[in-house]
Amino acid sequence: MSVLVSMIVTVGMLAIVPLGLRLLETPERPATAGLRALRRLWPLPGLLGAVSLWLPRGAPATALAVCYALATLALALLAVIRAVKSRPPLPAPAEVAALTALVTPSIAGVALVAERWGHHLLGFDLTTLRLTVAHFHFAGFAAALTAGLVCRTVPGPAGRFAALSVPLGTLTVLIGYFTGEATELAGAVVLTAGMWTVAVLTWRDIRPGARDRCTRALLAVSSGVLAATMVLALSWALGEATGLPRPTLTWMAATHGLGNALGFALCSILSWRRLKETAA
Repeated sequence: MSVLVSMIVTVGMLAIVPLGLRLLETPERPATAGLRALRRLWPLPGLLGAVSLWLPRGAPATALAVCYALATLALALLAVIRAVKSRPPLPAPAEVAALTALVTPSIAGVALVAERWGHHLLGFDLTTLRLTVAHFHFAGFAAALTAGLVCRTVPGPAGRFAALSVPLGTLTVLIGYFTGEATELAGAVVLTAGMWTVAVLTWRDIRPGARDRCTRALLAVSSGVLAATMVLALSWALGEATGLPRPTLTWMAATHGLGNALGFALCSILSWRRLKETAA
């Protein structure tokens, strides 16, 4: 499982985050100088973070992880600055999702440093920390980013629900790490509802409007895979909270994790980049 999770996180560091950062720029929210600079620099900390995953735990791996964590903390700082400058003071649902996308990699970055050092941060075992790194690249960054894009494209209650429920579900799952399986299950329910809404809106409203077959295919794959992988996430959280049979961690990494990384996140971000290019 460790090798598979490392492969999944590598995709997040080297592809999902740098490609996704370019989608945070909108006519209403043009990219700041700080975000543009971080986008240009990202390949370096992304590569260092990816290399750290494949080294034995210890000082060299931790030093590389720290470089990556600093880049993710810079993203979080940009989110704070963006929120402070927000007009109106309370950001719209799509902007809440965008801010969540900027903040969540920092949780992954801190968890990565602790895991590479072999430190049980806040009492969590190393396996949980490693899975946290993966979770907040995909269920955090990619999911919130996509929910925000869907909300901007499909105005209405469903889009706003997706843009708010994905950040809320992600936050509740994080709180559940500290408070227990019941809270984590509640977060999984909210997150699943939001992501299913993203999948439905993508399939029903966004996919048919794409101008080329490749983009439509990418949108179809991302929405279909997302609907399936969230069933697995919900079944895992339900098993954790109730003691009912649930998949093993290895099986979850090979299905939910790999599906989210390649089928949902990568296909979704590639399709949104194509949509942005054709609209320009």
